[in-house]
Amino acid sequence: MAGTTGNGPPAEPTRRAALPGSDGEHALQTRWGTEERADRFYREQVLDHLNERMREFVAGAEMFFLATADRHGECDNTFRAGPPGFLQVLDPHTLVYPEYRGNGVHASLGNLAENPHAGLLLMDFETARIGLHINGRARVVPEAELRAAHPRLPVESVPGRRTEVWVRVDVVEAYIHCAKHIPHLVRAPKRTSRDWGTDDGRRKGGDFFGAAREAQRRRTRELHQHGVPLALSRVAAPGLGAGAPGAPDAAQWRAEAERALERARRIEGPSAPTAGGGSWFG
Repeated sequence: MAGTTGNGPPAEPTRRAALPGSDGEHALQTRWGTEERADRFYREQVLDHLNERMREFVAGAEMFFLATADRHGECDNTFRAGPPGFLQVLDPHTLVYPEYRGNGVHASLGNLAENPHAGLLLMDFETARIGLHINGRARVVPEAELRAAHPRLPVESVPGRRTEVWVRVDVVEAYIHCAKHIPHLVRAPKRTSRDWGTDDGRRKGGDFFGAAREAQRRRTRELHQHGVPLALSRVAAPGLGAGAPGAPDAAQWRAEAERALERARRIEGPSAPTAGGGSWFG
């Protein structure tokens, strides 16, 4: 909701400029005749802080989706997960989450270094089937600095899940995500653990989407075009064959997913909330 009009001509300021949301969404509401519905949503659902029910929802979250953009507006959306409580509310206007060891790309942190705007989407697919949007301004805080100010922050005990830095988010907007189309997912029994901070390619998913194979074939073609014999090109650009470490095993993944789904079907799920979520966050 928060943001600017992005590409295209800027929207003209209107009498509704003081409302939450961007000029672009206000302009479309006027064009499509949804101003009354939008104004009611802004008035009744959009807060500039986390109320008590929202704070309880955040405290139980085990995952969220994170949207960031660089200084040019190029966007990135990613996923963060951890044990309940890894996303910590410091006060109604501030929350923090740890950045665990990842793939070393640092796409989200790189974007935040250029553009502090961040959007978090927390989803509960299992019980309440509801979502919570939190938009704000974020900055990276070293572990030692944040812990000195907030010594009661949880300490990680799982090998590999070491917190290197934290991200602090100053809340600008917090509002409900409609329950209407959120699927009901049942938690599958946990059979095996996933290694935190692992460099094992297979445990991270291997080349599940075949991107490394495509890169290998592309590199092989380039070498061949430059006169490198095919046999030598395979040595120069080793690939991920069917039996190579980190190779995809889609059939195995699919079979495991089907077994988990069958186990989940046997579990009676909780009743669904009312359509739209009502006034779930009060």
